[in-house]
Amino acid sequence: MSDFNKDEYLNDLPDMDDLSGQAAPAAASAADGASAASADSAAGATQEGAAQPAAAQSQENGDSAAADGADKADAADGKADDTLTPLGQAKKEAAEYLEALQRERAEFINFRNRAQKEQERFRQHGIIDVLTALLPALDDIDRIREHSEMDDSFKAVANKIDKAFEKFGVEKFGEKGEDFDPTKHDAILHKPDPNAEKETVDTVVEAGYRIGDRVIRAARVVVASPQN
Repeated sequence: MSDFNKDEYLNDLPDMDDLSGQAAPAAASAADGASAASADSAAGATQEGAAQPAAAQSQENGDSAAADGADKADAADGKADDTLTPLGQAKKEAAEYLEALQRERAEFINFRNRAQKEQERFRQHGIIDVLTALLPALDDIDRIREHSEMDDSFKAVANKIDKAFEKFGVEKFGEKGEDFDPTKHDAILHKPDPNAEKETVDTVVEAGYRIGDRVIRAARVVVASPQN
């Protein structure tokens, strides 16, 4: 077994300066990696933060473009008016006034027609009320005419009453021998008649009255009917 030599052992140990030089690059490399990772993270955060303002900016730009379009349209209309000559501007205003006048005239005509219809309806209602109130007296006059002789003065009064109602469009109907019509005749009795070929008015008990196509009172009659 050889003897231990202390001096040779010490000489073979590595120098401390060499060891410190090797450790320093490793530490520096680790520090550089950490710095790069931090930089990448910060860059990502910066890009993400920048994306949101960009979207908001895009929306604002769209709204601004729409507003600008409306303003340009209004400006174009105003510009078109500005480009008209005084004569053209006067013609345009005259056309607008004419259109408004025609519209007002049409509304007035419609109002006038409605008013006339309402007046005619109220007029007919008034005539019907007076006629309905005088029907018993008119029936008595007809009975007197049929069953007795009227003196001249009474006949003149009866004729004036008939003409007054004719003036207001009141028509008296119902005569013996005319065809029976259930829309204007009220049959109070059907009498068989061997000579009748169809239903006809045999006797007028009360005359009927109408205004135009409107029947105020149907004529009350006795109807002669065929036996078969």
